[in-house]
Amino acid sequence: MTRHTSDFLRQRSSHLSLRTAASASPLSTSRLSSFASPSEFESKPAMAMSNAEKAFVVGELAHHKSPTLCDSCYRDIPDHRTGSLAFQLTGDRSSCSCCNVMMSKPEAFTEPFCRFLQENPTVFHAVNYFKDKATSLGYKELPARDDWTGKLEAGGKYFVTRNGTSIAAFTVGKSYKPGNGVAMIAGHIDALTAKLKPVSKKPTKSGYVQLGVAPYAGALNETWWDRDLSMGGRVIVRDESGKTSSKLVKLDWPIARIPTLAPHFGVGMLGQNNKETEAVPIIGLDNSDISSAGSKPAETLGSSGSFAATQPPRLVQLISKELGIKDYSSIVNWELELFDLQPATVGGLDKEFIFAGRIDDKLCSWAAFQGLLASEANDDDGAIKLVALFDDEEIGSLLRQGARGNFLPSVIERAVESLCGESKTFGPGIVGQTYARSFLVSADVTHAVNPNFLSRYLDDHAPRLNVGITICGDSNGHLTTDSVSTAILTRVCELSDCTPQIFQIRNDSRSGGTVGPMLSSALGVKAADAGMAQLSMHSIRATCGSLDPGLGAKFFKGFLDKWEKIDAEWH
Repeated sequence: MTRHTSDFLRQRSSHLSLRTAASASPLSTSRLSSFASPSEFESKPAMAMSNAEKAFVVGELAHHKSPTLCDSCYRDIPDHRTGSLAFQLTGDRSSCSCCNVMMSKPEAFTEPFCRFLQENPTVFHAVNYFKDKATSLGYKELPARDDWTGKLEAGGKYFVTRNGTSIAAFTVGKSYKPGNGVAMIAGHIDALTAKLKPVSKKPTKSGYVQLGVAPYAGALNETWWDRDLSMGGRVIVRDESGKTSSKLVKLDWPIARIPTLAPHFGVGMLGQNNKETEAVPIIGLDNSDISSAGSKPAETLGSSGSFAATQPPRLVQLISKELGIKDYSSIVNWELELFDLQPATVGGLDKEFIFAGRIDDKLCSWAAFQGLLASEANDDDGAIKLVALFDDEEIGSLLRQGARGNFLPSVIERAVESLCGESKTFGPGIVGQTYARSFLVSADVTHAVNPNFLSRYLDDHAPRLNVGITICGDSNGHLTTDSVSTAILTRVCELSDCTPQIFQIRNDSRSGGTVGPMLSSALGVKAADAGMAQLSMHSIRATCGSLDPGLGAKFFKGFLDKWEKIDAEWH
């Protein structure tokens, strides 16, 4: 195709919506007819997804207010991706929104990450987001209950979920042979939260309607006081035909708050309070006990013995309205939780920070998944590239959707078995060879240096924000990193233009854990722990650098794309 000069592009569309320009054309084509004859596009057979189209989806440019596109990228993005979105044309590829995603420029990922945090407050919503995004890029879901025989092939893209709270997505190299390795990244998408108790209805106290909740991991700590808390999760519903399904719900306004006691009462509010009796959220008012207007307290909803009868009536009504449920007794159960509603936002003098909830660990999990979606698919790729995101890490990973379960080895081994087909006998030999040729990056956030507590950090082990990936070590095996895996990740950084940092905790402090040790020991794969740094870990609101989501995506993409080359360099 003919490429127009930058001067032409500026004159043609510097301040016009491409859609407006297209509709003004006599030919009224879906692509600007001034760029090329419509037949030039119509005569061509359907093509595989272009790099520009992939970047458009990965960078979530459909949600961008006014993306800028170069001529080349604009031509490669089909109409169904762009709809009626307005664009600005440019002849400078360095200012093209798609090119910035393709070149892994960190600033291209800031806005999408903040949007992800805001729109996906629970682990259920996060997995649904990853499923939708993978599907939009051609990944196929592999139901765990199905037979995978004959359903996988070299060059394919797939994902598997468990419990709606864990997901593993992977691509198979076009030159894959059974026994080749897996370049894998594992992280977690659960976060500290407060979950509704099985019976969340509580007696009204002094006119306050309260909600029975229980802390997940270290939630309901002092940072949860006086916050605007909303609610979301999944609801299990049985319809009139007897079929049971799961529906996601989230409220877009704060309905709960845990009020502090004013200092005038002489009661400390920092860590001295009982989470069962003094950290109970208020969700409404009910003064019917003193009202002279004859008002009555809310009546229990649902039939006797039903789940709805054990929950606050007004909450049942609210959730039912959100989901269009008319029969309250059709609600079989739910898993709802509270979350901080304040939006993720950039801050600082030059907007160099992100202030948000649930950064631990939506940051590394989102960046790793972005890295997979943006990874290359070359003809000589022989490995499987995989990202697995788990639930329950914050409480020990002991459940079936956690990293200690069999989810990851099951996905890998079933995939390898299917790919063996009739040409190779599947068995312990192929499995052992696969793991011996594999590498795991255990991706979890780590501690950024806090300027107010410098003495708590080791010299030369104090990661900074907006610098790059941090390789984490621990002398007692709480992390997987060793000299070999450190050398491998350092080489990834060299080949991917990333800056590595180092972190290890002081001897007089306690190291946190990750999914790395449990997975590397179960699979027998080489492994390292590496993640992006953040401030205020386990606070309801935390801080990372505004470039850190993009820096993470760049590193994880680099690892997935460069692992085979790096592995070949070792004797």
